[in-house]
Amino acid sequence: MKRIYVIGVGIEGQEGFSPRVIDLIGRAEILLGGERQLALFPEFKGQKVAIGSNLAEIVEILEKTERRAVVLASGDPLFFGIGRYLLRNLPEEELAFVPNVTSVQYAFAKIKEPWDDAVFISAHGRGLKKAVDRIVANDKAAVLTDDVNTPAAIAAELMRRGRDGYTAWLCENLGTAEERIVRTDVKNLPEIDAAPLNVLILIKEYEAVGEYVPILGIPDDEFATVKKLITKEEVRVITLAKLKLRHDMVLWDIGAGSGSVAIEADHLLPNGRVFAVERSPQCHDFIRENLNRFNSRNVSLIEGEAPGCLESLPDPDRVFIGGSGGNLWEILDAVDARLPAEGRVVINAVTLDTLNAATEFFENAGYHLEVTVVNIARTRPLTDYKMFEAFNPVYVMVGVKE
Repeated sequence: MKRIYVIGVGIEGQEGFSPRVIDLIGRAEILLGGERQLALFPEFKGQKVAIGSNLAEIVEILEKTERRAVVLASGDPLFFGIGRYLLRNLPEEELAFVPNVTSVQYAFAKIKEPWDDAVFISAHGRGLKKAVDRIVANDKAAVLTDDVNTPAAIAAELMRRGRDGYTAWLCENLGTAEERIVRTDVKNLPEIDAAPLNVLILIKEYEAVGEYVPILGIPDDEFATVKKLITKEEVRVITLAKLKLRHDMVLWDIGAGSGSVAIEADHLLPNGRVFAVERSPQCHDFIRENLNRFNSRNVSLIEGEAPGCLESLPDPDRVFIGGSGGNLWEILDAVDARLPAEGRVVINAVTLDTLNAATEFFENAGYHLEVTVVNIARTRPLTDYKMFEAFNPVYVMVGVKE
């Protein structure tokens, strides 16, 4: 069977090739890699192929060749490297990986900081917002920057969000004669002219003033709302439980109102996506304010009326309907066409009209239906007597697609 070895090259000047790796390269007939990596083997007798930006050409060469091939990659080929691309485009059984020390490992060793509790983020192709979303969700992060999402740009976005409580280590040109490691903080990071080749390590030292710590059941009065139109705290918790969210799901929150359900769901979906759909322009400003207040990471506001605005969204795993604007049947039709088997729809109904209409739809469409009636009463604050104030009952409807 053909075997392609993908071998990691360590930090420049400390490549650290083992005898086995030297033997594999010595027996290879075709050697592929970057210019610097190929230059490490001037005595190589076979064909050398430089890897540029067009990786498809490399795959084509590897598919056609019957010669013993070795691909040289930086550090660990499966750590933000070429290994992922090769696995997607070549048979897995033909590939063998030999990792080396990555620039991130080397950087943590130089600053004498454990890295097993860090998250690793590549800004290449991810975009500034998504990179910073992951940084602020963690206490320790290593970021591979690019010429757009620079350390200065990342620091500026952190400060814009009020999340500047990190010590910053800027590790440049690692392993070369120009190696430089600077310890600073987020506020001073933009003043440093960073080299293009760098690893940025951020370690949280303190919480920003007023920073929101995720909890389940955010008090209602912490949200900015229109006339206090909000899914009540206790109902919200039950709704989230009925949705049965997993970490990487797509959730549609239709009739988002203040965005309270979307915001709480965001912290239950660290690797997922939440789309808060709302038609009211007045609500849009409140949703934006709440998204910023609670440091929401994966919530996108969709300004429009359902079901028309749902067409451009990715298919949902879960759908919550808090308001339908009189379009309930049309919305459920659109949801049904996009929802996978075992997908869930949760509707909070406060009128018998909504309850009856949704029940009829779910029964006709063959969904398994469960309805929970939630009656909430709270003690009245600032009164002489411990009396309860009752809220209207809410019918929490769960439709599971068979």
